[in-house]
Amino acid sequence: MGYQKVFQRYELKYMLTREQKERILAAMEPYMALDEYGRTVIRNIYFDTDDYRLIRRSIEKPAYKEKLRIRSYSKAKPESPVFVELKKKYDSVVYKRRLSMPEDSAMEWVQGEQTCERETQISDEIDYFLSYYETLHPVVFLSYEREAYYSLDGGDFRITFDDNILCRQEELSLEADVWGTPLLADDTVLMEVKCAGGLPLWLAHVLSEEHIYKTSYSKYGTAYQMVIYPELKEEVSNA
Repeated sequence: MGYQKVFQRYELKYMLTREQKERILAAMEPYMALDEYGRTVIRNIYFDTDDYRLIRRSIEKPAYKEKLRIRSYSKAKPESPVFVELKKKYDSVVYKRRLSMPEDSAMEWVQGEQTCERETQISDEIDYFLSYYETLHPVVFLSYEREAYYSLDGGDFRITFDDNILCRQEELSLEADVWGTPLLADDTVLMEVKCAGGLPLWLAHVLSEEHIYKTSYSKYGTAYQMVIYPELKEEVSNA
C-alpha cells in the first residue's frame, strides 16, 4: 500500500491573517515545497454518539480524547478510495490510524452494515471503537481547502494551511458537493504545524516577528459550538 497508515506527532495550530500567511510562505520558500496535490478540497464525515459524547468530552480538554471520521481528498464516487481514520490525542501527542478503502465499503463498515474487507490491527482497533461507543453514526460534514507543504530535507515536518472551512448536518456524503456554514472569517487562515519535536529556527523566528501564537482549535469542536449545539438548544426550547 502506498500511503502512510500510522502517525505519531505534535499538531500545533495558529490563526493567521492572509497577509501573515504570505509572509510565512516567503520565509518557508528555502526549506519547504508544496506537495504534489497542490490546493485540494478535503471532505470529512465525523461520527459521534446520539448524545455527541465524543465531541462534548473533547471540548472539556481532557488528557485523552479520540474521534472517528471518514475522509476524501476529492469528491468521491462509491468506488473512490477514502480513508477511515481513528484519531487519538494524549498528553498533546496526536496518534492517528487509518485505512484506505472504497467509499461505499467504508460507510457500510463504520455504520455497522458489513465487516471490514480486510482484518488488520488497525481495523481491529476501529472495530473495538465502534463496539465500545455502540450508537456511532454520521453527525457532521466538514470541508476545507488545504495547501500542504513538506520539508525539502526529507524529514516528516509538514505545514498545512486551511481556509474556507464549512460544516453542515445535511447531505452527509463524501459524494456530495461542498457547501455549509463558514467556521472562519474571510481573512483568517488556519495553519497547522505537524512535527515530531521542536520547531525549526526559521519558523520560530517568523512566528516571533509576526507575533503569532499557538492556539487551540478543533474544526469539529467549533462546528459543534457554533452550529450543532445552538440547534439542539432550539429544538429543546421548541419541544
